[in-house]
Amino acid sequence: MMIILGDILHNFSDGLAIGVSFSSSITTGIGTSLAIFFHELPHEIGDFAVLRKNGYSMRKALFINILSSFLCFLGVIFGLALGSIEKFSNWSFLFIAGSFIYISLVDLIPELNEPTDNGNFLILLLQNLGILFGFGLMLTIAIFEDELVRLFEK
Repeated sequence: MMIILGDILHNFSDGLAIGVSFSSSITTGIGTSLAIFFHELPHEIGDFAVLRKNGYSMRKALFINILSSFLCFLGVIFGLALGSIEKFSNWSFLFIAGSFIYISLVDLIPELNEPTDNGNFLILLLQNLGILFGFGLMLTIAIFEDELVRLFEK
């Protein structure tokens, strides 16, 4: 039950981040959406696997996962409304940044340091390639920000 409640809160926070980011600018919204997508894809698959391992049927685990994901849309609506209020916009970015830093420090970094029996170099290489890919994607968005804005304004 705790994984379901945690997933609901997590998905709402992701939606909040997307909504506030899009209310700031399209390129910020796209960058945030891509970062959340690449984080959420393996996260939701992991949640589904945990639900299945805890005895949920395939149908029930899928239903719970999809239902908790819909709270992301509620977060987007709330984030768009909150982002349109100038007074709260900067504070919401601080909350979102703090949430992402917390997730990376508590969830991701300890997993990078877990010892494995074999293939240590391959795992290290894949982890670093993933981090570099994310960095490169965000750098590309930052470099081509003006072109992206023109593309989406048409």
